[in-house]
Amino acid sequence: MMTRFVPFLFVVLWSSGFIGARLGLPYAEPATFLLIRMVANVAVFLLLVAILRARIPTGRALVHCMVAGLLIHGFYLGGTYIAIGLGMPAGLCSLLVGLQPIVTALVMFGCAGERMRLSQWLGLAIGFVGINLVLQGNMAWHQDGSREAAYLFTVLALVGITFGTLYQKKFCQGIDMVGGAVWQYCAAALLFLPLALATETMVVHWTPTFIFALSWLVLVLSVVAILLLLYMVKHGESSKVASTFYLVPPMTAIQAWLVFDERFDEFGAAGFILAAIAVFLVTRKPKLPGTGTYSSVKPAS
Repeated sequence: MMTRFVPFLFVVLWSSGFIGARLGLPYAEPATFLLIRMVANVAVFLLLVAILRARIPTGRALVHCMVAGLLIHGFYLGGTYIAIGLGMPAGLCSLLVGLQPIVTALVMFGCAGERMRLSQWLGLAIGFVGINLVLQGNMAWHQDGSREAAYLFTVLALVGITFGTLYQKKFCQGIDMVGGAVWQYCAAALLFLPLALATETMVVHWTPTFIFALSWLVLVLSVVAILLLLYMVKHGESSKVASTFYLVPPMTAIQAWLVFDERFDEFGAAGFILAAIAVFLVTRKPKLPGTGTYSSVKPAS
């Protein structure tokens, strides 16, 4: 009974990562915030390795984990945190990087030379309309900043999560997820350390809000969400994560509205709905012969 709710819970938790970022960024600069989070992640996952008796990769697998970590946790998280720090609404940031399944599908089609189905072309068109509606809608930024730079860093995040997912799928198959995460977080920490030293003051205001945001991101996002994913893989539910992943942007928008009163007009609401439909259409695979079910693209963890 509880198993069927796990994919939805995973999506809710994943969406809250954007909320945690905005909660903590007023009290620490992006690279500094992420450096602290990555170091804390390494410590927690080393404890999990001991508890779960997980295997930490060595040799070539170690290198592959670190490259994936740079792309997924370094470029993706770094880009989103900087964009939100520049004033981008959490819901808008989630929507833009939430196009990752569509971009991934396009890259895979381009590399494999496959032809896109009519439903996928329709999904691309709907997604384009949806994004334009959101951008044209009345969605207030939470502070004055360089919007062009924020969009640029969002594109960097989108590139990072797209190619990080593809790299992990190709080179990190069979690697223990918990053990591999240790090196992924180490790689991201090594990226954020010099960045913070060179470009930020590294001043942290240890307020209750910042401590809560950091604790949520480390313990709930990095630990509980990973354990939920492991549970779904073990019980054959991981495919359901892919089928519900298109809910992340609208879920983030709802959470941002509840926590920060981030508002959007009818154009924004319509845009979020259309973008979710677009991701579903592009990533959905055709009906498998003789099964009566659909196959889905598995998202990055």
